[in-house]
Amino acid sequence: MLNFTIGPVMSSDEIVEVANHSTPYFRTPEFSELMLENEKLMLEFMHAPANSRCVFLTSSGTGAMESMVMNILSDHDKVIVINGGSFGQRFADLCSLHRREHTVIKLPFGHKLTKEHLAPFAGAGYTALLVNMHETSSGVLYDMPMIAEFCRQNGIMLLVDAISAFIADEIDMASLGAAAIITGSQKALAVQPGVAVVVLAPEALERIERNPEVCMYLSLKDALRNAERGQTPFTPAVTTLLQIHKRLTGIKENGGLEQEHAHIAKLAAEFRAAAAELPFDFVSEAMSNAVTALHPRKNNAKEIVRIMKDRYGIWICPNGGEYADSVFRIGHIGHITDEDNALLIARFRELNEEGIL
Repeated sequence: MLNFTIGPVMSSDEIVEVANHSTPYFRTPEFSELMLENEKLMLEFMHAPANSRCVFLTSSGTGAMESMVMNILSDHDKVIVINGGSFGQRFADLCSLHRREHTVIKLPFGHKLTKEHLAPFAGAGYTALLVNMHETSSGVLYDMPMIAEFCRQNGIMLLVDAISAFIADEIDMASLGAAAIITGSQKALAVQPGVAVVVLAPEALERIERNPEVCMYLSLKDALRNAERGQTPFTPAVTTLLQIHKRLTGIKENGGLEQEHAHIAKLAAEFRAAAAELPFDFVSEAMSNAVTALHPRKNNAKEIVRIMKDRYGIWICPNGGEYADSVFRIGHIGHITDEDNALLIARFRELNEEGIL
């Protein structure tokens, strides 16, 4: 099966080979050294400011989202939540669950955030802003420099979910002034699911140290203490962490993040040029390189997903909720070759010629 979903995505043979061995014992100097290198490389690739730290949680990306809400925010915060889809709603739900005072900026599905949306919140006593840099459900990529400037002008701490944006889109943590950025193993890192990565600038580290402990498994205090020696508080997803090391060192050795970014951007651009000639409408006003969300003008979106899977052995990504019948998504991350991309385009053209699209 060719996998053009948005995660878990396809992995290279080198990454798959890591999982073809028994999981090793991890309370060893060798594993600690590997994890310290994982941290170093993640800080480098995120362009984190001096004295930042990185921890690896054994969880989905939602675990990292919840860890930020629990460990970095407190009862004293007044939070802005950008909600443009399923994952923005998840941040709002987490703030409600953990009793963080918050106000939601609700955006229509597929629409970008503007200065006009933010303007009413200037000088209004807000202390933090939660945003999904790339709202994966709609494909919208938010204007992060604009958001960062708003936060700087108003003394607001910026917390960013870059789970599907990392590697696919440009991220400079220091330039943004972000206090924390998270990502996940099964997106553009293109390894097995099970690990969420939390990169923490000094501002977030100070918050974590100051705030009272409110959890055990997702404690960032505990994760940071253990990470000093290259370890985790509890048994981690060891094989996935080994794959992350293989992937990060491979990126470093093969041209760096810029080359990865350029390849993903090329795949996205070529697919979108072809999709523009087919009976699809683009859903997003501002698209990430990671995914293209499409509305088929004639056929049901779920039916197109089924046909691609059953006839061609190609997974494309369905949407959930109220958009399940009207929107599907094409992921451009993972181990996708130019030939894979060309085949996907050819199959869509074939379906169009048959009148199925």
